[in-house]
Amino acid sequence: QRRSLAPSQLAKRKAGDEEEEDRHPPTTRKRQKPISETESGECYRSPFRKPLAQLTNRPHCLDSSQHEAFIRSILSKPFKVPIPNYKGPLGLRALGIKRAGLRSPLHDPFEEGALVLYEPPLLSAHDQLKIDKDKAPVHVVVDPVLSRVLRPHQREGVKFLWDCVTSRRIPGSYGCIMADEMGLGKTLQCITLMWTLLRQSPDCKPEIEKAMVVSPSSLVRNWYNEVEKWLGGRIQPLAIDGGSKEEIDRKLVGFMNQHGLRVPSPILIISYETFRLHAEALQKGSVGLVICDEGHRLKNSENQTYQALNSLNTPRRVLISGTPIQNDLLEYFSLVHFVNSGILGTAQEFKRHFEIPILKGRDADASEAERHKGEERLKELISIVNRCLIRRTSDILSKYLPVKIEQVVCCRLTPLQAELYKNFLKQAKPVEELKEGKISVSSLSSITSLKKLCNHPALIHDKCVEEEEGFMGALDLFPAGYSTKSVEPQLSGKMLVLDYILAVTKSTSNDKVVLVSNYTQTLDLFEKLCRNRRYLYVRLDGTMSIKKRAKIVERFNSPSSPEFIFMLSSKAGGCGLNLIGANRLVMFDPDWNPANDEQAMARVWRDGQKKTCYIYRLLSTGTIEEKIFQRQTHKKALSSCVVDEEQDVERHFSLGELKELFTLNEATTSDTHDKIKCHRCVNGHQVRPPPEGSDCTSDLSQWNHCADKRGLQDSVLKAAWDAAVTFTFHHHSHEEQRGIP
Repeated sequence: QRRSLAPSQLAKRKAGDEEEEDRHPPTTRKRQKPISETESGECYRSPFRKPLAQLTNRPHCLDSSQHEAFIRSILSKPFKVPIPNYKGPLGLRALGIKRAGLRSPLHDPFEEGALVLYEPPLLSAHDQLKIDKDKAPVHVVVDPVLSRVLRPHQREGVKFLWDCVTSRRIPGSYGCIMADEMGLGKTLQCITLMWTLLRQSPDCKPEIEKAMVVSPSSLVRNWYNEVEKWLGGRIQPLAIDGGSKEEIDRKLVGFMNQHGLRVPSPILIISYETFRLHAEALQKGSVGLVICDEGHRLKNSENQTYQALNSLNTPRRVLISGTPIQNDLLEYFSLVHFVNSGILGTAQEFKRHFEIPILKGRDADASEAERHKGEERLKELISIVNRCLIRRTSDILSKYLPVKIEQVVCCRLTPLQAELYKNFLKQAKPVEELKEGKISVSSLSSITSLKKLCNHPALIHDKCVEEEEGFMGALDLFPAGYSTKSVEPQLSGKMLVLDYILAVTKSTSNDKVVLVSNYTQTLDLFEKLCRNRRYLYVRLDGTMSIKKRAKIVERFNSPSSPEFIFMLSSKAGGCGLNLIGANRLVMFDPDWNPANDEQAMARVWRDGQKKTCYIYRLLSTGTIEEKIFQRQTHKKALSSCVVDEEQDVERHFSLGELKELFTLNEATTSDTHDKIKCHRCVNGHQVRPPPEGSDCTSDLSQWNHCADKRGLQDSVLKAAWDAAVTFTFHHHSHEEQRGIP
């Protein structure tokens, strides 16, 4: 029976034992056992404690073979999950060992709505037994996060891009041209392509390690934001939009030195200018894919940017351009040769086999045999190029975007403008200089002077003060006390119309407006007008840093932003910007290059736009601006070519056509409407559809309404009509689908 070891009980027992000893003294004294031990030697201190073993510092002496056997026995034990009775997918397998059985795709190819880019060939039961399970190809399926938001035409585009860059469309060639019109989601399609290549392939591993996006400087931040938007933090792109030379070089070297299955920053976004300056750092390694946004910059194979990009160790190349070149064969060759080198042969072979026969066949004096040969070679060229080029028009957007109403507004010159215009033509005599048979520098400067005069007399005031050629005595024509410090809209027909458009829009709606011009001097006038009228505005031109551009665009697009006007230089920011915060855009002056105008006008009619869009293209009636517009409109003219500078005008205008530029027709409401001899109008008002095959159908088919004030539907323009508007052409986008009368 166990006895209590409490101190009080021990004291009682001790006193009792002493009394017992006094009564019965022991004859022999035995050694007492410890209280905690019984006869059998068991300890009752605690059933959970064991006596401590004595430690010795002397190790066991083992021979080497016993030691090695002992270590091997430890290392040979597989890892087991340290949870009792755990039953999971690992079973008894050690970590890091491949699963047995066939390889599986990254995403389920049989899920509803799955976009499958590659499907392994079907195998018979016999072939399935023979195939090596570790080498069996798997499905390539676009990440459902992206495939759920892709529209049908974008799914088709991603499949086309993937087939091209994996050499499935053209064996041995890995490039393509994405030439969809503006607003069709080329950026999203390319992001989907990059993400798919970075994550998977038929071989059950990533197709590429790294990708590079080269874009205009104003779009670097936009690309970064788009990647973040669609991939939501799944990937960390490296965007280089500023910094010192040493800092940029360090980042680029770090990017090129990344290798392995999980590269920290697998996407580099860089501007053309930065790439050209730091090309040496990027040419030391290889990149899996290069995407060139606004790729029509590479139409000249002689420029440094083209040569620097072409020297990259990168077979997979995608060129994005919403305004592809159609008729300039050498520029066509440069673009196709960049993405798929050798597909059209060398430059000499291309010239001999394609360019010379096609140009001969187009000549007015060509024989029937030459014309037939030219057509055959053109068909052959198109068939080759179309294997690596995809092009869809903006008609697709009719299902997703609101109506776009584009209007060409002819504005009469003010008396001051008309006098200055006529005075310049008399003094400068550009037509007489052309009679000598060549285009002089003064003729080209005359074009610039007339274009600026059409915008506002203030733009040529300094020339009048200095009495340059064509402006001698012109200062006397200005009002007394005139100063360029303040803008006077009443001195310019187009500025007067613009003033009305802005005032009516501000007072009758909550719409925002984008103002576009080719000249920063004109943007200066816009600023003065906005300050006078107390309109809040932002301005983007070539002087603004890339980081700041992205911030002001984001702020302007916010519905809560108070800015009413966004001023845009078409040369600095006409490409790629998304300005869906506004739904009205004014093209204040036309550009020689129709692609520039098209790019600028597409800034508001894009994905995300919720309102009806109004595009106003202002032209000065009877002036050089209408001549430029006519050249853009006719299918045989500038709409199929690309001209970067006004110095290239001579490539596209004959001397006779140039002489027409230097005339002023004051007796017309629209020189363009007179030239096409429109058969659908009576006294300038549309009364019936154009007869089939008429001049109006062939030359101005895209303008499906001509109107004077009686036929005008836009309330904003009606308010401005009596001020300076003389005539309009307007075009409803997709009106047949939308049911617009």
